[in-house]
Amino acid sequence: MNLTTVPSPPTAPTTPTMPTTLDHLWRSMRVPVVDGLQAQGDLLVIPLSVVAPAVGVWAGAGWTDVPPEGVELLRSGAGGNPHTLLAEPGTCRWTTTVRDPDVLAIGVFEATAVAYLLHPEHGAVGCAPGTYVVRRQRERDGHRARLVAD
Repeated sequence: MNLTTVPSPPTAPTTPTMPTTLDHLWRSMRVPVVDGLQAQGDLLVIPLSVVAPAVGVWAGAGWTDVPPEGVELLRSGAGGNPHTLLAEPGTCRWTTTVRDPDVLAIGVFEATAVAYLLHPEHGAVGCAPGTYVVRRQRERDGHRARLVAD
């Protein structure tokens, strides 16, 4: 795993995740950038190579460029804070057309530059260029498993 710290993107998102009133904080923050497995609350970000071929993108999948305002990946069931994927325009694309026998994958993103996952309570993490699977976390409770919810 490679860990570096780079400055945050030059433009702050203007979504409910990071309102413009926090622009000054966004511009001054430094975000760790990792090229390996990461966890953020109830999400895992896993390099696709780690879980392939069991998890992958279906042939003919439709990909969408991540827009400047980002893509909301997950919001807690109680209407809580969202996990938002952000990237500079033209550097990241996203698909939800994923095969996962455990049915935990939310989607896959490909980034040619650093992409960021933001959450108002968990902060921000950076993903080095590469292809990643975004999955829900689950936890064991005796013989039962349940999704982690934050």
